[in-house]
Amino acid sequence: MKIGLVLEGSYPYVSGGVSSWTQTLIEAMPEVSFEIISIQPTEKRPEDMKYALPPNVSGITHLYLNDVGERARGRLKWGADDEQNVSDWLMLRSPNRQALRLLGKEVPSSEAFFASEFFWRNVKAAYAEEMNGGSFIDYFWMWQSMYTPILRVLHQPLPKVDLVHSVSTGYAGVVASYMKETQGIPFILTEHGIYSREREEEILQSYWIPAPYKPRWVRFFHHLSREAYNAADEIITLFERNREYQEWIGAPSEKTKIIANGIADRQIQATVNRPEHDLFQIGAIVRLVPIKDLKTMIYAAKILQERHRLFKLTIMGPLDEDEEYAEECRLLIEQSGLSDYVELAGKVDVQTYLPTFDLLLLTSISEGQPLAILEGMAAGIPWVATDVGACSELLYGRADDPFGPAGFIVPPVHPEAVADKVEWMMDYPQERMRFGKNGRERVRQYYRLQQVVDRYKAIYEARREQYGGHRV
Repeated sequence: MKIGLVLEGSYPYVSGGVSSWTQTLIEAMPEVSFEIISIQPTEKRPEDMKYALPPNVSGITHLYLNDVGERARGRLKWGADDEQNVSDWLMLRSPNRQALRLLGKEVPSSEAFFASEFFWRNVKAAYAEEMNGGSFIDYFWMWQSMYTPILRVLHQPLPKVDLVHSVSTGYAGVVASYMKETQGIPFILTEHGIYSREREEEILQSYWIPAPYKPRWVRFFHHLSREAYNAADEIITLFERNREYQEWIGAPSEKTKIIANGIADRQIQATVNRPEHDLFQIGAIVRLVPIKDLKTMIYAAKILQERHRLFKLTIMGPLDEDEEYAEECRLLIEQSGLSDYVELAGKVDVQTYLPTFDLLLLTSISEGQPLAILEGMAAGIPWVATDVGACSELLYGRADDPFGPAGFIVPPVHPEAVADKVEWMMDYPQERMRFGKNGRERVRQYYRLQQVVDRYKAIYEARREQYGGHRV
């Protein structure tokens, strides 16, 4: 069986939870062939990879969102029904895989599409319908910038596979929906975070998108999610809150299911013996990007310093994903007088560091189900984490969970709350160790990697049989 894994802006060129999950899934199924379909903003080279590809990866198909070689010029040749299908899709009225087929197969070039009378009619109709008060010229260019990436990913060559598995909605979900429509193959969708909600947060906080156009951009990304939900045979996410969000956006409830992240048995420690040390050792396993809000963590460290607490905070994660943000964090550490307290360790072997920590921190403003928290829990280390994604479910357990808390949950962007809970952990070592044990037992019971792999294998096999077995 050959599976096409569609990923946007992540594996194998960016480290992080989604990429680690992808690498682990591929390695756990050596009998399955995977073709990586990587959507990237700019051209990538082999030396840009952050992961060594396992031997069962047949290759990488790159889809670039920047300029690509155009097709030959021509004119649109659609009948009334075809025009209506595409018009409904452009106007964000309803998902429609037939519209994707037309945009991918029947559009000679993006230049021809944007110069067509059909496109002009739709822009005028949408402008009159939305009545947002902005410049029509700006509105026209906004429409073109909105649909250019769609045409680009649909006009580049796609591999033939037995099943397509997208690891988000958005452009990846559009590609997977198109592959299902044009190749007649099953489509599995996994969302770690809710893509359209994350884009909505970015849009609302942006300064480069004019305010009158923000509502349409938000609706556009929700529209892409609904397209993927409509096309997918299975809609998988990591925890219940995400599943509820998916249904709210438009996912049919009968398609949704939860498959949590998992940790390999070798990472679940039977006993935890922390070394004796004078300093309280705090760790953070994190990408240095704004959404992880490292600055709140650093502000919390400053509060602890001002309270005359002795500690060392080691932040583990690559420094080159967002170099500007990493430099801002470095300067904040230096200017706050924390150079002896906080270290940016860069990319390290996390497993060698974990045994040295008394506590782990996560201060993100958005998360899915963080693998970092599972790794720490498997090592018997308690957490202080923000109330985002599945963090509360991981640390406090679900309703039927017999284990106690594995740490504390605090509000996002609240350094004083973080500092307060860290102090509590410092002052109550016996309770801290009990929290660590609770987390380790929860991982052993509910979050084992083999459980995850077995469920995905069963889904792949069932859908392959339903659609007619091996095709490639």
